[in-house]
Amino acid sequence: MKRPGIDNEREFDWGRTSGNYAKYRPGYPEAFYDALHALGIGTARQRILDLGTGTGVLARAFAKRGATVTGIDIAENQIEQARRIAEEEGLDVTFEVCPTESMSVEDGSLDIVSAGQSWLYFDKEIVIPRVSSALKEDGKLVMTTLAWLPHIDEVAKMSDDLVLKYNPDWKGANYPGARATTSRSLGGAFELITFHAMRVPMPFTRGSWQGRYLACRGVGASLTEEEIEAFDREHGSLLAEKVDESFSVLHDVVVQVYVKKGYRLAQE
Repeated sequence: MKRPGIDNEREFDWGRTSGNYAKYRPGYPEAFYDALHALGIGTARQRILDLGTGTGVLARAFAKRGATVTGIDIAENQIEQARRIAEEEGLDVTFEVCPTESMSVEDGSLDIVSAGQSWLYFDKEIVIPRVSSALKEDGKLVMTTLAWLPHIDEVAKMSDDLVLKYNPDWKGANYPGARATTSRSLGGAFELITFHAMRVPMPFTRGSWQGRYLACRGVGASLTEEEIEAFDREHGSLLAEKVDESFSVLHDVVVQVYVKKGYRLAQE
């Protein structure tokens, strides 16, 4: 697929990374879910739709806490992995192959719509009104992020720079840290009620950090097989030279919670 403003419209396909995505992309730390729970998100009996669910990280976590969850994703391979992992974990989650723009949801039926690092991929003119219609009057749109911080963490900076050597179009490099999505970019349909960010050191080994980059849009989703193999060899050599076998990488963990425009005023 291609998306305006993403990687100079270079083709990428998350389905190509599904194996590494399921194996190496770490889940959010437990403190993240504690924060969500305190905000009334991901609680028992809530009805939740997870957009761009990937391998179902958020969807499965919400289901573990008693919510009724559906996860949708455009990539069939991602959904296959999500179903496999949910079955292994004994979780009842509905996963569907579906572009977010084509989602079919009953109006006013959802407590939560979540998007874990996926909102940038959607056609906002289509998705924003559909999300607004699907949510209950007091429902919430939740955007989450788990991203390394190359401007602070030397290992992340080193690895990002190597990706740019192979894929200079990649716009995910040099992530500066979290900023809230503005109400204007949400079509004026939502307003921010909570922005919660914390910085967490996430543990890795050389092998798991290599795998994490293979599941990156700038590598596994967009490079040729030959380029991926060359990148991985060079990345492995670089890590062996520069870092210990086990290390941590500083990440941003971010929650943004939105309600329909005017909802809070109506309650005051």
